[in-house]
Amino acid sequence: MPTYAEERAKELQLLTRAALRELPDVCFDFINAIDSTTQPLTRYAYVSDLKIFFGFLINELPKFADKTPRTLDVSDLNKVTSRDIYMYLDFLGLYIKDDVEFSNQDLGKMRKLSSLRSFYKFLYKNGYIESDPAALVDMPKRHNKPIIRLEIDEVAHMLDLVESGEMLSERQKKYNDHTKTRDLAILTLFLGTGIRVSELVGINIDDLDFSINGFLVTRKGGSQAILYFPDEVAQVLKDYLKLRMDMTPVPGNEDALFLSLQNKRISVRAVQLMVKKYASQAAPLKKHLSPHKLRSTFGTNLYHETGDIYLVADVLGHSDVNTTRRHYAAMSDDRRRMAARKVHLRADPEDQAPRDDQKETD
Repeated sequence: MPTYAEERAKELQLLTRAALRELPDVCFDFINAIDSTTQPLTRYAYVSDLKIFFGFLINELPKFADKTPRTLDVSDLNKVTSRDIYMYLDFLGLYIKDDVEFSNQDLGKMRKLSSLRSFYKFLYKNGYIESDPAALVDMPKRHNKPIIRLEIDEVAHMLDLVESGEMLSERQKKYNDHTKTRDLAILTLFLGTGIRVSELVGINIDDLDFSINGFLVTRKGGSQAILYFPDEVAQVLKDYLKLRMDMTPVPGNEDALFLSLQNKRISVRAVQLMVKKYASQAAPLKKHLSPHKLRSTFGTNLYHETGDIYLVADVLGHSDVNTTRRHYAAMSDDRRRMAARKVHLRADPEDQAPRDDQKETD
């Protein structure tokens, strides 16, 4: 039976094909060229970003007004200038599609420009276009945001809320009675291992091994690794497994560890909404709490305990330790400032004054 990762890859492949049918023919050549060096999710992200770009061209620029994304050809792509791309970046800051408002901050703009750069680099390298306008566009400056994480008392409060159902609406309490053991296992796994939400939903029952307190996980990029969890997490997982083994999954979902109320493998979106429900009650002043923020909570705690940035990078599954260092550099600065305050080159004036028994006598 195919794994969750394999099924997800097939789904993304079909979505990519469907999107390409709405784009210029040359987009297929581009995706085909990067097929062997990229993951399905990356390729789907590229076509999704290109779809937004081509929509901008025909809806916002008069010179492409008589076109559709599908009818744009190489001669049209040769007409795109660096100024057009700068206008596109401004457009990404706020636009409306199908009566829905979208906005991109610096990180979103950077990713979409990166997709466009890769596309135009391919076109120029292979002789489709005469010049590469995307190469002339500066990447937006990235502003590092402070890490949003839960404090230890907020973590305890959130887990207590799951078990008690306090502060939940009557409708939420109705579902909480059926899902609290599962929800507690999911939240504890986030906080105890730093797992990604996409990795968590793909865990199968057979991936767990309580003899080593570990489980097999398919990481970002398709590689596999074993993550280990403490005894506290092990106990919560065992409690959930007792209930899980009595459930009757929908055919095709028999292996899934975490099931939805419909007895299907739980989705990323369902986990995101569940985390938001509990975290917003436990820490109401911290907005946009998500599974990634629980991952940051784990990473922060691990770094505070060990001070080992390489260990944190390895456990979190970062391929580049600079990614980890960028996120946790602020904490390093705090520790260095604290160290500086501990060092005194001169004693305080009061400390310098000799005691009575040290004063010289005439």
